[in-house]
Amino acid sequence: MRLLSAIKKDMDFNLNLYNLIEVLKEIAIAQYKILEKKLKTFDEVFNHLGTIFDLLQVGNTGHPLLNPAGRQAGVIALTSDAGLLGGLNMSVMSQAIKEADKVKGRLIIVGEKGQMYAQETDLPFIVFKGVKDETRFEQAQQLRDYVLAEELSGKLGQLKIVYPVALSIVSQQVKTLQLFPFSTAEHLQRRPAPAIAANGVILESAVGDILEYWIHLFLAQKFYQIFGLSRLAELSARYNHLETSKGKIDNLNKELKLQYFRQRHEMIDKNIRELFCARLAFK
Repeated sequence: MRLLSAIKKDMDFNLNLYNLIEVLKEIAIAQYKILEKKLKTFDEVFNHLGTIFDLLQVGNTGHPLLNPAGRQAGVIALTSDAGLLGGLNMSVMSQAIKEADKVKGRLIIVGEKGQMYAQETDLPFIVFKGVKDETRFEQAQQLRDYVLAEELSGKLGQLKIVYPVALSIVSQQVKTLQLFPFSTAEHLQRRPAPAIAANGVILESAVGDILEYWIHLFLAQKFYQIFGLSRLAELSARYNHLETSKGKIDNLNKELKLQYFRQRHEMIDKNIRELFCARLAFK
């Protein structure tokens, strides 16, 4: 039987931990709301790319960014190096490994915590540092430069990215987005083409060069946007994890309280019996 002092010590510790988790949960909510207001997407700008894409008949150029056939496929897995995320990283890596297994492709992992999942597979992989708020755009450019270099050199073909998004503060979802081949990518939302003949467009640069420049700009912005959405998902997952932990601590403290008062009552009852017996003995 545990001493009452030990039980009381555990109760005090759990109460302090409960209060700390409550503070961390409030911080996660505040960070989520601040980031949600800051995040801006530029989908409206890039929605017109599909129309221009068709207008210039870029698909007829045979550019390597449009025709990845015969090259090794790749899957980008966006994980986080932060803590208190529950199973969010595992969900992302499970989906990325599943996608890579289908095509026997290569994994490109963002976030060093995803590396341990990749090591359990036979898939080749490369790891980039986890995304930080203060260097988010620079890291988006770094990933963009690596992907384009691999695509243009023929080392990489079809490419997808797997990343988490927050549906709300209490819900997350893992999404998969196709990036290459660019001609069939999901982010090219075509609109009705304007009534202009393709041969009536004056081009100062080769169509292939224009295409590379478009994709150069687009990928950096797309990765930057995805990194922001992933950060929101991290905060949402952290809130859920902290809420679950708080519930477990609350249940544990209830059990400790029952144990504490049960032993205390037993001790009081024992003392009363001993005093009563002693009184009878003296009589």
